[in-house]
Amino acid sequence: RLAEYRTGTADPNLEELFFRFGRYLLIASSRPGTMPANLQGLWNNNIDGPWRVDYHNNINLQMNYWPAMSTNLTECFTPFIDYVSSLIVPGSRTAADYYGARGWTAEVSTNIFGFTAPLASDDMSWNYNPTAGPWLTTQIWEYYDYTRDDDWLRRVGYPIIKGSADFVSDLLMLHNGSYTSAPSYSPEHGPCDLGATYANAVTREVLTEAIRAAKILGTDADESRRWQEKLDSIYPYQIGRFGQLQEWYDDIDTYGDQHRHTNHLFGLHPGSTINPLVDTKLADACRETLRQRGDAATGWSMGWKLNHWARLLDGDHAHILLENLLKNGTADNLWDLHPPFQIDGNFGATAGIAELFLQSHTGKLHLLPALPSQWRDGHIKGLLARGNFEVNITYKGNRLDEAVITSRAGGPCTVLYDGRETTFDTSRGASYRITASKDRLKVSPL
Repeated sequence: RLAEYRTGTADPNLEELFFRFGRYLLIASSRPGTMPANLQGLWNNNIDGPWRVDYHNNINLQMNYWPAMSTNLTECFTPFIDYVSSLIVPGSRTAADYYGARGWTAEVSTNIFGFTAPLASDDMSWNYNPTAGPWLTTQIWEYYDYTRDDDWLRRVGYPIIKGSADFVSDLLMLHNGSYTSAPSYSPEHGPCDLGATYANAVTREVLTEAIRAAKILGTDADESRRWQEKLDSIYPYQIGRFGQLQEWYDDIDTYGDQHRHTNHLFGLHPGSTINPLVDTKLADACRETLRQRGDAATGWSMGWKLNHWARLLDGDHAHILLENLLKNGTADNLWDLHPPFQIDGNFGATAGIAELFLQSHTGKLHLLPALPSQWRDGHIKGLLARGNFEVNITYKGNRLDEAVITSRAGGPCTVLYDGRETTFDTSRGASYRITASKDRLKVSPL
């Protein structure tokens, strides 16, 4: 089937299988009480595997866990939480000894023995990445945002988030009236900079989440005010002379750059500080960046670009990335190819496919935000949205037929579909049917 797909034969069921396979791989390689999935998940055929069987924190470990929450595998996320928790004590030493900062961080490569410092290398362009640890923290917040478990946030999540917010806050420097994370690199790409867009975007995300968490828990009001003051003055996103989202502080991007990393689009995905429904100019700049980057890359990179195009609400372009990934970045057993085999592309694609059906990072349940035109009729069941809503969706002729939303935590729910929006109160355990008429969304309790 994959050979025929590579010749252009349409096979949406193979695309569905690829999605199911990604969930299976996470179930099989990340369960409570185990170590999290590394660069090969757990399928390594050597004693000393690629990259010393470490955990890479400049996209790879993070991407492994993108589908855990959205595809309703919350129990598979536990090893990630436990692992990040294990980095706090050694990461506090790294923060203090290397950066003179409070809190904690972890650099690009960590392991089960608590290594969090930069590796010994003459090339710091990939090795110097103090915001790698804060990137991990953003997914700690994601666990709370999906589950809305206040007790877990108080006991487990907030200490991690607070320490990370303190670190990124201390890392900022004031330059020409704005705060910027400097010095910094755009991971694995380009020169040392006065404030790479990636580093500032991760900082922006962590501070936002720390402020939200402190407010929910009713704690650290003074610290929150200090975080907010810096957040309000972080160097803003910049649109460069080619219409692209600038990757660096100054407009030094090269036109047509096709580097595999798209770190400067962090605010679009997996972050939430670029919203195409509101920030149309920044969204257009992200599109231009992706056009210049191209649709060909290593497997994991195509998986990330799939998510970018989904967040840009362009399902057909996202589908091109899915096609390219299956044709050119996937082995005959459906494992992702870096090369060598590197499992994050499987997980990234699985998360990206889920984003085509449902997005919730803006606080609203956006139904079918980027459904590819090739997928005319179908359904998906059991997706999880932030706010702890479980969602089933049926569509016909590329249009919403109905959605059934089950509220697992209670509270208000805002649903968005095709420009129409409605907000309604929910009760824990109750389900609601959503249908769309010409001018409104109808909510019917079940």
